[in-house]
Amino acid sequence: MEKREATMSSWSPERNQSPGGLEPCLSRTLLLLLIIVAPSAQGVTPNPEACQVFQLENGSSVNCQPPAKFLSYLRADTVYLAVEFYNLTQLPPDMLRDMSNLQELHLSNNGLKNLSAKFLLPVPQLKVLDLTRNALTQLSPGLFQNSAALHTVVLTENQLEVLEASWLYGLKALGHLDLSGNRLRTLPPRLLANFTDLRILNLGHNQLETLPSDLLRGPLKLERLHLEGNRLRTLEEGLLVPQPNLHHLFLSNNQLAMVAASTFRGLKQLDMLDLSNNLLTSVPRGLWTSLGKPGAARDMKDGFDISGNPWICDQNLDDLYQWLVDNKDKMFFRNHTCCAEPKAMKGKTLLAAAISHLKPEAGVEMGRDGVAEHCTPLSN
Repeated sequence: MEKREATMSSWSPERNQSPGGLEPCLSRTLLLLLIIVAPSAQGVTPNPEACQVFQLENGSSVNCQPPAKFLSYLRADTVYLAVEFYNLTQLPPDMLRDMSNLQELHLSNNGLKNLSAKFLLPVPQLKVLDLTRNALTQLSPGLFQNSAALHTVVLTENQLEVLEASWLYGLKALGHLDLSGNRLRTLPPRLLANFTDLRILNLGHNQLETLPSDLLRGPLKLERLHLEGNRLRTLEEGLLVPQPNLHHLFLSNNQLAMVAASTFRGLKQLDMLDLSNNLLTSVPRGLWTSLGKPGAARDMKDGFDISGNPWICDQNLDDLYQWLVDNKDKMFFRNHTCCAEPKAMKGKTLLAAAISHLKPEAGVEMGRDGVAEHCTPLSN
């Protein structure tokens, strides 16, 4: 398994249904196709100063980009509204007035610095809010006071340095929270205490060095956790224990040098694990007990990646060696996962080291199984 699948993308809102019963990304793709294809099919030249308006079964879809004057196109029956790529630092606080049926609101790629606490009051049926790539440094307390139906909140690539639990009060149906690409250094305790239905949490590409020990004690159904691209040095013992249904765990590109033996204990549904590009030299015995095969409840069907770590390939990796041989078919970049020490092993693949160590018992021939003895550089 030398290529990572698209499952590692951060914006993949499984189960997030659009007003017409489609996933948000799919519905947006179809709308964009309509914008491009429909006018040309009818021999009509699109007016660049007009928003694209389409009638859906349950209301109107309005898609606005510069130079369209979007305020002129806001309709009472709008269920989907996109106002994107404007140089806006703020929006009129009453912009959504009389749009009580709105279910998706996309405000990405603007320059928004804040939203009024009353901004979302008129849209109690809102299910998707996308604020990607703005300039938000905080959220107004009370912003979500009338947002009990809101399922997906995307705040990717803003300028959040701190986060207050009170900013999220009112999100009773939250299933997908994306805070990736901000500047968060710490998280407050009990941040997710009331979000029992949360399934996707993305905290990737921030500046987090530690995580609150109670971070995951609120959600009961978490399936996907993104912590990649931070500065984590260790994982608190017991951090993941409350999440037995976790399917995908992303921890790449941190500074992890130690992982407790019980870290993955109880994760019997895990399908994907990414520990690549950390500082791991060894791992404790028993770390892999509940993961992969044989005897585990789940066989890591979407694979695992432990490349980019400075592995010390000695007898202390006995436990890992056996696990690698048992699960080698699920291993990403197995010819690029290398031994850094001792000197005699430097440059050899970790899997080759494992097979050599276990050869009398494993009965595996490296050549026959496509296992390279020496590491090859990853191409860009």
